[in-house]
Amino acid sequence: MKSHTFFSAVIVLFLIELTVFILYILPKTENEQDTVAVNEVVQTVQDNWKHLDSLTNPTALDYVVIDLEGTVLYKTKSGLSENLNMAIRHKDTILDVQANGTTVGKLIIYNNDRLIYQSEKQTVIFAFIAVIFLQFVICAGFFFYMRRAIIQPFHKLKEFAKRVASGNLDIPLEMDRQNVFGAFTESFDIMRCELKKAKIAEAKANESKKELVAKLSHDIKTPIASIKAASEVGAALSSDKKNRKNYGQIIQKADQINTLVTNLFSATLEELQELPVKPSNLKSGELRTLLENADYLHRAVIPSVPDCLLFADRLRLQQVFDNVFANSYKYANTPIDVTVLTKERCLTVIIEDYGGGINEAELPFIKEKFRRGSNTKNIEGAGLGLYISDYCMREMKGRLDMENGSAGLRVTIAIALSEWI
Repeated sequence: MKSHTFFSAVIVLFLIELTVFILYILPKTENEQDTVAVNEVVQTVQDNWKHLDSLTNPTALDYVVIDLEGTVLYKTKSGLSENLNMAIRHKDTILDVQANGTTVGKLIIYNNDRLIYQSEKQTVIFAFIAVIFLQFVICAGFFFYMRRAIIQPFHKLKEFAKRVASGNLDIPLEMDRQNVFGAFTESFDIMRCELKKAKIAEAKANESKKELVAKLSHDIKTPIASIKAASEVGAALSSDKKNRKNYGQIIQKADQINTLVTNLFSATLEELQELPVKPSNLKSGELRTLLENADYLHRAVIPSVPDCLLFADRLRLQQVFDNVFANSYKYANTPIDVTVLTKERCLTVIIEDYGGGINEAELPFIKEKFRRGSNTKNIEGAGLGLYISDYCMREMKGRLDMENGSAGLRVTIAIALSEWI
C-alpha cells in the first residue's frame, strides 16, 4: 500500500514538473494594452498640456510626454524611453498629443511585457525548484521506509541465520507482522521452533540411548564378571596345564569384553567433542555487540568494555552468551546485571540474575551433558547448553564458572587475552 502511494506521488510530481517545464519553454505572447487606460492617459495629457508640471497619473500605466523637438516634458518614473528611437526598440506604444486639432507632442506608453515575463519566469523557476525539493523529500522518506521495512529485517534475518547455524534455537526472531516481510520472517521463526522441537527430541533419544547403553553395560558386565571369577577358580584348582591355559584365555577374553563395553559407554559422552572451535584474535570492542545480540529482551545494561585483544572464536563466544542469557530468561525471568573487567590474564564477563540461583548440591554437576537443575520443572530444554558452552570456553583457553550470588545465579565467563596465549 505504501509503495503504491509512493509511486502515485512520484507520478503526480513528474506531471507537475512536465507542466512547469512546458510553461517555461512556451513562447511568450505579448500582453495587449488596456485601451480604456490608454485613452484616459491621452485625454488627461491633452487636457493638461499647458500644465504638465501639476499632472497626476490617473492609471497604472507608466509613460513619457515629449514635444515635437524631443524634449521630455513629463514622465511618471525614471528608466523609461525618453526618445522615439528608444521607444521603437523597446516596442513602446507611441501616440500623438493634439491641442486644438494640431499635433503638439508625443506620448510614449511604457511596454511592461518584459517585466511581466521576468516575474512569471521567476514564479515558474521557484515552482520547479519546489517540486524537485518535494520529490527529493518523498524519495528520501521512501528510502528510509525501505531501509526500516526491508534492509533492517534482512540484517536481523542474517544474524538469526548465524544463531541457527551455530545450534542456538532458543532466541526467537523479532518480527513486525505489519511489515511487508512479516509473513516471510514468521515462517523462519516457525522453522526455528520446529528445529528446536527436533533437537529436543534428538536429545531425549540420545539420553535414552545413554541410559540403554548404561543398562546393557551393567547387564553384560555382571555375567562377564561371573565367567571371569569362575575361570579364575577353575585355573587355580586345575592340575592340567592345558586346562589352566584354556582358563587363562577365557579370563583374557572376559577382560577384553569388559574393556569394549566400557569404551562403548564412554563413546556416548564424547560425541559433542567433534564441535569445531577455531579461536583467533578478536577485538574486545566486538564483545559489546555479542552481549547486546544475546540480550534480545533488553533486560541488562551492557557496560563499557576495556580495550584489549581476545583469543576467541566469535561464533562460539556468541553461542556461549546466547546460552547464558537464554537460561536466565527461561529459569529466572528477572533483570540481569552484567560486569566486564580484566582479571588474571583474562577479560572476565560476570552475568548475574535475581532468580534465587540453584541448589548448591547441583552446582558441581550442572555443566554435565543432559544434566538439568531441579528448578527446571516443566520448562523445555535438552540439558546441553551449559555443557556446550563449557566445552567451547575450554577450547578457547578460557573457562566457564557458575555459583550462587547474593540474589541469583552468577555465571563468570573468562575469555583469554591473546598476549598471554
